[in-house]
Amino acid sequence: MKERLPGYLLSLLQGVGETADRQRVSVYVVGGIVRDLLLDAPNPEGRSGTRFEVDLIVESDGIRFAKALAQRDKARVAIHERFGTATVAFADGHTFDVATARTESYDSPAVLPTVRPSSLREDLCRRDFTINALAIRLNASRFGEVVDCHDGRRDLQDKTIRVLHGLSFIDDPTRVFRAIRYEQRLGFQLDRNTAVLMTEAVKMGLVHRLSPSRLSAELLHVLSEREPVNILARLADFNLLQFIHPRLKWSPGLARLLNAAEKAVEWYARLSLGRLTSPWVVYGMALLDHLPQPAVQETLARLTFPRRQAQTLLWVAQEGARLLRTLDRTDKPSDTFRTLRNLPDETLIFLMAKTRSERAKQNISDQFTTYRRVRPVLRGNDLKAMGLEPGPLFNRILDWLLDARLDGTVETEADERRMVRRMVRSPG
Repeated sequence: MKERLPGYLLSLLQGVGETADRQRVSVYVVGGIVRDLLLDAPNPEGRSGTRFEVDLIVESDGIRFAKALAQRDKARVAIHERFGTATVAFADGHTFDVATARTESYDSPAVLPTVRPSSLREDLCRRDFTINALAIRLNASRFGEVVDCHDGRRDLQDKTIRVLHGLSFIDDPTRVFRAIRYEQRLGFQLDRNTAVLMTEAVKMGLVHRLSPSRLSAELLHVLSEREPVNILARLADFNLLQFIHPRLKWSPGLARLLNAAEKAVEWYARLSLGRLTSPWVVYGMALLDHLPQPAVQETLARLTFPRRQAQTLLWVAQEGARLLRTLDRTDKPSDTFRTLRNLPDETLIFLMAKTRSERAKQNISDQFTTYRRVRPVLRGNDLKAMGLEPGPLFNRILDWLLDARLDGTVETEADERRMVRRMVRSPG
């Protein structure tokens, strides 16, 4: 921890232990951050940029402990009474989610569990996989002590994904998606028995029992991974794509498009254009591309994706092919610019991946690298100085100047002024 964690975060965790000692309770950090610390992974789970989101388990009243911790460090605390949890937000952006150690029971498959307070050991028993059922104690006298009740460290060493018990996927079918995500992200392998249990859970149709919101959340996690294509291919190995839509099948064409989408996303990153707001949308477009439109509509009506992104996915399914045909015929930069100017970057990236037309691909590339940066020299105040009044003609002149700049028919400010004078004499 001293080697891997920023000094300020380490100090906060030590403060957690001191608070726990004063309250005479045991407190632990749990979750992916523990796994990744033990793996020496470069970007521990729970990290967002320079901030960490840390999960704490208290063998006592978690809310009461969170309030004491917030008071000690002058942090903000949000209480979630319904779940018996609290979030402590520190000034630098780190957040600690604090929960009471608890156990859970399932009344039927695929439903959310009933929980009750318990011990750390029982809390770890409710985790999905052995590599995630690890904890680090924070109390001062035992700071940094690893708690491993299920041979999670051995499975980390053996690079194995293993469930804690035989009913794991029946209790919570979302774990089939998580198993594959961890397997591919970490470069691990599914334990043989775990793979058998997953296959049986799929055959039983348990994933169909998940609510649309839970299935959507898992699919979003998959599409939001840094390299989602291998994960989607592995989902296909276990016949899990059917739960997105029964007609969704893995094929060479789908694999090609997904790999092209991944390369296009990487190309965008190399351009230093910043990070795509929703890179998962690009992969979502590719995944739905091989479905007929009614199936796309059914899928998006059932899944609970964010509304704006869902509308983008549907629009591309309906209009993407037509738009690519237009781009394949477009020679004038101004036409390309106006065709693409109002489309999200994710849409352009997907269209670049989908098209096999070099002209269309170049037009999209030029939109990113050149056309968006083109501006006329003259601005509104310059037109006013030339005696023009703001109005419909005023705005049309600015649009014409931009088109002329894009198409190279004007190159200097003097050219622009001559063009404006001609337009004023003959506004057409």
